[in-house]
Amino acid sequence: MEKLNDILHELGISKVKLAKILGVSRQMIYNYLELDDLNKWPKDKKVLLFNLLGIKTAEELDNIKVDTDYINDVEIRMENLFIPRSSKIDLGTLYDGMSKRNRELLNNIIDLIREDLDDDNDTAHYTYNYLYHFLQAMRSNKDLRYMLSYVSKASGLVKPSAYVFDEEKEFKFESIMFSAMTLYNSKGIAKSRIAESHKRFIEQIEQKKEEKMSRTLELNTIKVQALKELGYTEINEKNASEVFEKIAEIQSR
Repeated sequence: MEKLNDILHELGISKVKLAKILGVSRQMIYNYLELDDLNKWPKDKKVLLFNLLGIKTAEELDNIKVDTDYINDVEIRMENLFIPRSSKIDLGTLYDGMSKRNRELLNNIIDLIREDLDDDNDTAHYTYNYLYHFLQAMRSNKDLRYMLSYVSKASGLVKPSAYVFDEEKEFKFESIMFSAMTLYNSKGIAKSRIAESHKRFIEQIEQKKEEKMSRTLELNTIKVQALKELGYTEINEKNASEVFEKIAEIQSR
């Protein structure tokens, strides 16, 4: 179970989120994870977990490499297969299981964002929407946290000599970021000089978008085929396990 816990942690799937995906209580998730073998899980819940992770057997857990592509694949499966959406937060349990310092931190963040969003202007809305995207991206690219350390230090909120992550990587990122910001703030930089770099930036984004759309289309096609073969028109809580088993069967053909 240690391997499964590591994978879920790297994917950013909390116990609460996993409980919603599997349709059980959070306590039941803790009970499942205390078992020494995934094959001891109830069959329907095991099938749901396997389909979430894109595997067919418990042994395949050891072959999973959590990189950007894998995280994107899991997110696609969550978006297209799991109903209802598991990302919705139950405000009644927002602080459940959190330490005192983390509750205080979350409360401070919420208060700050709420204050800015109270004005209901486009700038505040899009700023925090981008922040939300940043937090999502940080789950698959841990190096983005070094950008946060740079901003904290550059703003004078944290000592520049403080390193709470990987010191070597943090030092390197902050040095490069400082050079980039110095260039950005200089008056002598012309748009024409960096146009080619921005063009490559766009091309890379478009390529990743096409790859993700291709995987989404493939998964939707398999889902439609599974529903058709089983005689269903949609996935619901009653037939989810059966449909996911059929999807796994189609993928193995």
